[in-house]
Amino acid sequence: MKFKRLKIVEQIIIISLIGVLVPSIISWFIINNVSQHSLRRELGYSAQIIAKIIENNIQSILNSDSQRLKEVIISINHLPSQSQQNLFLKDLAINSDIYKDFELIRPSENKDFDVNKRITYNTDTEQLWITEKIHDDKYIKAEINTKFIKNNIFSNIQDEKNRRVYIVDKSGKLIFSHNYNEEDFQKSIKQLPVNLVNNIVTRFETIKNQPRVYLKMDDTGLIIIVNTTKELTNSTINKARLKILAAFLVAAAVTLFLTLLYSYYLYFNIRQLFKGIIAVSRGNYKKRITPLTNVFTPREILFLAEEFNSMINEINASYKKLKEKNKELKQLDSFRSNLVDTVSHELRTPLTSIRGYTSRLLRTDIEIDEETKHKSLLIIKQQSERLSRMIDDLLVIPDIEGSKLNINFERVSLINVIENSIYSVKNIEEREIENNITGDFPDILADNDRLEQVIINILGNANKYAYPSTPIVINAKCEKGKAIIKISNQADYIDKQTLYKLFEKFIRLDDKTTRTTRGTGLGLYIVKGLIEAMNGSVHLKSSTDNIFTVKIVLPVFKEEDYEA
Repeated sequence: MKFKRLKIVEQIIIISLIGVLVPSIISWFIINNVSQHSLRRELGYSAQIIAKIIENNIQSILNSDSQRLKEVIISINHLPSQSQQNLFLKDLAINSDIYKDFELIRPSENKDFDVNKRITYNTDTEQLWITEKIHDDKYIKAEINTKFIKNNIFSNIQDEKNRRVYIVDKSGKLIFSHNYNEEDFQKSIKQLPVNLVNNIVTRFETIKNQPRVYLKMDDTGLIIIVNTTKELTNSTINKARLKILAAFLVAAAVTLFLTLLYSYYLYFNIRQLFKGIIAVSRGNYKKRITPLTNVFTPREILFLAEEFNSMINEINASYKKLKEKNKELKQLDSFRSNLVDTVSHELRTPLTSIRGYTSRLLRTDIEIDEETKHKSLLIIKQQSERLSRMIDDLLVIPDIEGSKLNINFERVSLINVIENSIYSVKNIEEREIENNITGDFPDILADNDRLEQVIINILGNANKYAYPSTPIVINAKCEKGKAIIKISNQADYIDKQTLYKLFEKFIRLDDKTTRTTRGTGLGLYIVKGLIEAMNGSVHLKSSTDNIFTVKIVLPVFKEEDYEA
């Protein structure tokens, strides 16, 4: 049967009838279902939940302390002598809010020490100890600050002012409490069962409507007691009575409220339509109509809202595509401008040198000696190599941007790559390069040619920006299956904000007007792209003592992981 929308008058009559019947039915339902039994059960459940919360807090604190203790073990394992370890633990206990004391124990020397007991509480001294194993014949024992534990145990139940919580040891001695009451505490201890169940929340109330529960923690021996006070029981029952009274009051007001509510819904939905039309007329294509939908909403309103939103979605999708195309055009225009600028500044210089020295060698009106010929040919060779490197840099950019780099993973000798790269850089400019990598350094898994291109770019940058007469230093080490290569030079300090931008395209430390060094501004962008394609990472660091470092991390070659 198809749903038929009613007229406004018909809907108002139905709303008025429902406004009287519904509150009356709800009130009857509440009166017949709220009983002392359900309230008592609710209070019992909440007491059990509080007991579990406190247990979880205790376990969480002890586990957290245990984890911290394992971190302390890691630290002391790096200290060579017993005296240094004791001094470290003494300082840690003085400066820690959690630990009060530490003790290193050897079971072979202390026969009373129980290696299987991880948590110990001394009721006489009120000390709580946690024990962790260092190695087979050495353990560390830490005393925990009980004030710290108390502040955290009851952190989740601070609002439970009408609950009394006691935490006692096996002998019934109070350790921690929440809303302590001496009389209530003594009654609770006396009424505890003789045989306590471990790790299960158990009720043991003797007063009706005031449930009590206990939870014995097997691993620590602590007993959690949660009591329900008379004030809490009374407030709960009164709250239920207020609900019943409120239901009758709501019944009287609901008729008028629903009538006004229906009028508001109708007004709001029509107003939404007008706002949407005005927003679109002013160029806001993100505006959507969200009508207040219920059984009283006319069908015409829902239809108009749906059609309007559908139209806006299509307009907004077309507008977004247009904006994306415009953004791409701007990026292409910016790339074209930078490329033209780079070509005009960087490619012209080597071409001019090649053309000049070639013309000089071809002259027949003068006699050129062999030394001059050799120098001219050397300059032509150097400029050709420089031109070739710049062209290689430009050609690799599309592959990096499109993630289409062809990487030939192979076993690469790092020392050979470094030596070949140093030779290429020395052909450009004479500078001392300290290569501290030894011949026994492990091979790495990379692309030999790509890695050589990376090192040449980094050394080229170091040559251009390093202080005169200062060396370039190359170091390498292995850590956790990774080869870490560091190339450092002395140069001006670069702030972090500028440092992050150096991996972008056409970024240079000197702008067009103050440019004093050659280059395309693509070196570090290409370095980052090639290194990441070889499953590595590259990082830049500039220290205030004028040391600039490029750190490269690449995987070490492993025979079992490599498939030829």
